[in-house]
Amino acid sequence: MNYKIVYDKPGRIRLTYGTGSVFRPAGYGIESLLMSGSEVLSAEASHVNGGILICYEPGYRDNVLAVIDGLNKRCLSVLQKQDINQVRELDDAFLRSMAAVLCRHYVLKLFVPAPIRAIFTLRRAFFYWKKGGRFLLNGKLGVDALDAAVVTAALVQSDFSTASSIMILLHISELLEDYTRKKARQTLTQSLTMRVDSIWLVSEHEDILTPVSQIQVGDRIRVRTGGVIPLDREVVSGEALVNEPSMTGEPLAVLRQEKYSVYAGTVVEEGSLIINVRTLADNTRIQNIVTLIDQSEALKAGIQNKAEKLADSIVPFSFLTSIATLILTRNITKAMSVLMVDYSCDIKLSTPICVISAMHEAAKHRMLVKGGKYLEAYANADTIVFDKTGTLTAACPKVAKVVPFCGRTRDEVLKISACLEEHFPHSVAKAIVRQAEEEGLQHREEHTEVKYVVTHGICSMLHGERVLIGSGHFIFDDEGIP
Repeated sequence: MNYKIVYDKPGRIRLTYGTGSVFRPAGYGIESLLMSGSEVLSAEASHVNGGILICYEPGYRDNVLAVIDGLNKRCLSVLQKQDINQVRELDDAFLRSMAAVLCRHYVLKLFVPAPIRAIFTLRRAFFYWKKGGRFLLNGKLGVDALDAAVVTAALVQSDFSTASSIMILLHISELLEDYTRKKARQTLTQSLTMRVDSIWLVSEHEDILTPVSQIQVGDRIRVRTGGVIPLDREVVSGEALVNEPSMTGEPLAVLRQEKYSVYAGTVVEEGSLIINVRTLADNTRIQNIVTLIDQSEALKAGIQNKAEKLADSIVPFSFLTSIATLILTRNITKAMSVLMVDYSCDIKLSTPICVISAMHEAAKHRMLVKGGKYLEAYANADTIVFDKTGTLTAACPKVAKVVPFCGRTRDEVLKISACLEEHFPHSVAKAIVRQAEEEGLQHREEHTEVKYVVTHGICSMLHGERVLIGSGHFIFDDEGIP
């Protein structure tokens, strides 16, 4: 792929392939490839102009360019957007919209004759009249009626410039409200989603530990005991008990087997599943839960409904104050100013955002709140009852002792155990793998497929010998090992 360097300073380089050369999913793939190297601090690809901005550790310029030179357009990885991409795209969309509004306003003001500007102003005013008229026809005085009134007052004075400026401010206000609401919802979504960096991809010969960002619709993956299911999927084979309280609130694990669906954020409590990827991370039940929280009247906090009623009740007083100002001052500009200073929007917007922010803060402390009304109920509680290990305890076991037998060395036993247990991300398996890492024991996969025996343990073959790891009942009673 031919590129041109347009900016090159120590630690920062920008290059471009040309407009239309890099489509968005391929851009995510390039970013992921560059970020896989420790020398790259950040990478940002743009599908609009085909440019890539790379920040790297000083002294690694040649390494970065070597990766760029090795890119092949036919073999680019196509990835889905991650959290950081979603945030950046939301910010970029907001800035583009803001720039477009301001540019259009000043281009009309500086280069278009006044009569034509007046036509454009009337055309935009019609939009506000339509919204305000809808409220009035329903017998209500809402914020939209206020906006329509202040625009009309300016036009009655034939002050098209002021009317245009007012509509620009209202438009910018709407953009800010929409951006703030989307940002809050996105933050909440990311808080609720359980983070899984990599997962076992089922290939023809063996399972491959693969970053979640590289998983595609149609892939088959394996999730074993203790594993978090990061995407909505359909079970292809195997059976397991899946803990789904984040979806259903039901504390007991449910059996999931072939042709059943499993959902992002749930945990395989016991067993092993091979599942087919049905949807990707931006289209999961977690997303639907956030939408439900945001839109459902039943889950809204009581204070949200009070705030909305309060906001609507303020509007008539704004009109009355404006009329009183006009009568006392005989100055329509001062009367318009009263209409412009309106707090209804702030009350309506700030209250739900406060609730979402509180839910996000709770999620950062690993507490899931599924609606504003539950926050209010919690505020009134005087007694809290907890259940389940892991709620108040760390649930993080550590290896206390390794006791070898029959001529085996301690390191050999720990190394083989870690090699097998790394396939099963439950807390005991993690403790064994972590102990091997802390002692610097390197282990290669020389065993055959690891089989999980439900409620018992795991078994495999290593150099012609059967290897077992499990409970005392499994080892001593079932297998008869002294």
